[in-house]
Amino acid sequence: MWLDDDDIFGGSPEGKFFDIVYNANKNLVQNELVKHISKSAAMELLLEELLGDEKDIEGIIANFSANNSDKVLNRTNDLYIEMMGNILTQNE
Repeated sequence: MWLDDDDIFGGSPEGKFFDIVYNANKNLVQNELVKHISKSAAMELLLEELLGDEKDIEGIIANFSANNSDKVLNRTNDLYIEMMGNILTQNE
């Protein structure tokens, strides 16, 4: 996990995300999480459709994550930042 307490912004994207989630308007946070979970569901269904229902999608994702950990970590941080931006712009 990418954590840097000495970071100019005061921590990791994950840490800042949770700071915002705990302090922002509950409805805005809920809407953003619902959008993200719906997007995740759509991507899983797309993988099942492309690879076939009989494939172990969770295993494929776990294997991909293990073999591409740096890319996955970078994308995870990007998603935290994107979600923070969405929440903050609506919270103003």
